Amino acid sequence: MGLLATAAGAADRPAATPAAPAPSPQPSGWQFQATAYGWATALTGESRVRNLPPVSIDMSFGDLLEKLNGAVMGSFLAKNDNWMILTDLIWAQISADALVKLPGARRPTLAALLPGTQVEFKMRQLMASAIAGYRLPLASRDFDLYATAGIRYQRMTGKIEATPGLIPVTISNSSVEQWADPIIGLAATWRINDRWFVNAIADVGGFGVGSRFTTQGFASIGYRWTESISTAFGYRAIYTDYRKDDFTYRATQHGVFSSIAYHF
Repeated sequence: MGLLATAAGAADRPAATPAAPAPSPQPSGWQFQATAYGWATALTGESRVRNLPPVSIDMSFGDLLEKLNGAVMGSFLAKNDNWMILTDLIWAQISADALVKLPGARRPTLAALLPGTQVEFKMRQLMASAIAGYRLPLASRDFDLYATAGIRYQRMTGKIEATPGLIPVTISNSSVEQWADPIIGLAATWRINDRWFVNAIADVGGFGVGSRFTTQGFASIGYRWTESISTAFGYRAIYTDYRKDDFTYRATQHGVFSSIAYHF
């Protein structure tokens, strides 16, 4: 999932009028950008570990912030006239708990006799991606459109602990799954003027190589404060459907995104 959307790109001159001299060519050397970002993520979906029943996940950003144990996010971009290379890293750890009751336990007369099972879900996620893109002929001086291909690696550590209300014993199961998905897509940058820009990226992948299916969508608008510093604000969503043996992870991560980038 790369985040070209966090890249401001090189600052351009305003479009020339008919009477203005022809613009000088774009620089041919490589340009680089390091980006730190925050992703206010909500998480919806389902997870299952081994022989325990599936656990439904429906957590807003507020829920995740409360349950968040830690997170690191960043990306690095290199580009020249026609090529771009983008790497991206996300690491996060969350936990959630719920009380699961039998259908009959909802009746007041049985609630005390069937207190239910306390279920705690913990997940540690590492997502790393690397893509390369080639600038398509449809691009112009103020608009870059790249065809992209790459890989998205994910490592999930899931742990579910169940404590029945009538039995003072905790049943625990955990699983570590890792897989790599080939991804293909498009990435675009529109330089509105020498300060404002819009970025977008979309990809699909998996195809049964790692996950059954994965896709990403991202769009942002940014502002370049100086030659070296830019910020961006947008929205990002990533869906993953991975099922293998006794581990299931089908979930969508989505939310508001903000970044600060250093260009050199």
